[in-house]
Amino acid sequence: MEVARIQALYEYNTWANGRVLEVASHLTPEQFLRNLRSSYPSVRDTLAHVIGGEWIWLMRWKGSSPKALLRPSDFPTLAALNARWLSVQREQSEFVSRVTDASLAVPVAYINTQGDPFSYPLWQTMQHVVNHSTYHRGQFTTLLRQLDAEPVATDFLVFYDVRTERQKGVAEHRR
Repeated sequence: MEVARIQALYEYNTWANGRVLEVASHLTPEQFLRNLRSSYPSVRDTLAHVIGGEWIWLMRWKGSSPKALLRPSDFPTLAALNARWLSVQREQSEFVSRVTDASLAVPVAYINTQGDPFSYPLWQTMQHVVNHSTYHRGQFTTLLRQLDAEPVATDFLVFYDVRTERQKGVAEHRR
């Protein structure tokens, strides 16, 4: 996998996560925590799982193997979740900015949360993280619909459409 492609994938992931968090900011605290009986019971638990997945893989890329994901109960409010999200996102962005074609091919060895050893090339784990987050953003959309809240598009091609429009606007502004 080429560096430019993996970096574009993470630019997309950051954009999509930002859109999800913006929509979540319009929920009431009760809606944020309401048990909707999904894979993860609530919006909070679903979003905590997404950021937990992004965090645990970042730690694995950096050579450690955390024994557990982040706990949803550590995030009683969206503000608490947002704060952790921004911290992980900053660290993740720094990591992604430094990958090279050579480093993407290097195996990442880690011990999963059940104590089992695994190893995959970095590029595969990085692609997995974005795929995992995309999957759970889809679940978030379903939860929003159950709350009668308006979901937001986070499709990969929508990202490119928005990015292209933004670039056009910058180019037109420079004229």
